[in-house]
Amino acid sequence: MILALFGGALLLWCAAEARLRHRIRRRGLPAVATVVPESDVHGALDSAPLLSFATRPVPGGRPEGRTAGRTGGAPGVEAGELVLTRPRGHTPLRRPAHLVPGGSVRIAYDPRRPGHAVLAAEEAGPRPLVADLLWTALGLGCLAAGAVLLLAAA
Repeated sequence: MILALFGGALLLWCAAEARLRHRIRRRGLPAVATVVPESDVHGALDSAPLLSFATRPVPGGRPEGRTAGRTGGAPGVEAGELVLTRPRGHTPLRRPAHLVPGGSVRIAYDPRRPGHAVLAAEEAGPRPLVADLLWTALGLGCLAAGAVLLLAAA
C-alpha cells in the first residue's frame, strides 16, 4: 500500500511540476538572472543553482503579500525588487557547466510569486523532458508494483 501511495504521490508531483514549468514559461515574465555563489557546503551540492534577479515593476499595484515601496512618479506601479530563488523543475544529478557562480542565465518568473522561476527552455536544454520521463516511469512503476502487491494480499 505504501508503494502505491508513493507512486501516486510521485506522479502527482511530476504532473504539478511539469504544469508549473510550462505555465511560467508561457505566461511568465522573462528576465536575466545571475548565479549566486553558495555560502554553505550543502547548497553547493544542490544541482539547482541559487539565482538572483530583479523583478520588473508590476502595473496595477503590488502583488499579494509583497511589501516593497512604490515608485515616486507612477501611482499603482510596484518598484522592482531583488529575488533569490532556485529554479523549479531542475533535477539533474550534477549542475551543468554553464551554471557557474557569476554566470548569467535566462529565466522566466511568475510576476505574482517571483520566487517561482524556471530556466528558459533554451537554457534548460533537452534534459527536463528526459528527467520528467524518468520520474514518471519511476512513479508508474511504484504505483503498478503497489497495486500488484495489494491485489496479491487481497
